[in-house]
Amino acid sequence: MSHTLEERCRQLIMQRKYVQCQKEIETAMAEDPHGAIPHNLMGILMEKESDHVLAMKHFRAAYALDPTYIPARYNMEQYGQMCPTGIFAFSDEDCPNLVQNMM
Repeated sequence: MSHTLEERCRQLIMQRKYVQCQKEIETAMAEDPHGAIPHNLMGILMEKESDHVLAMKHFRAAYALDPTYIPARYNMEQYGQMCPTGIFAFSDEDCPNLVQNMM
């Protein structure tokens, strides 16, 4: 059974296996350097590791690479606020309200 990068990272982050998660994301970045998904996931990982500045850089990079990638927009908006919700968007399914507003 093959899992998406988003699903694998969600599980690894929930299990606090941050080093393993970072390796998977870095591999994905090397394979697809212009992909928004790995940057969004790296932003989530950096936020979980309390590196807010680097997290925001990755969310912005993901958005710059693909402005239609809704999870990056969601995470930028959530974590750019003074009081973020603490809920991350690993994939489109995690932010249905934004998906509906984009259509």
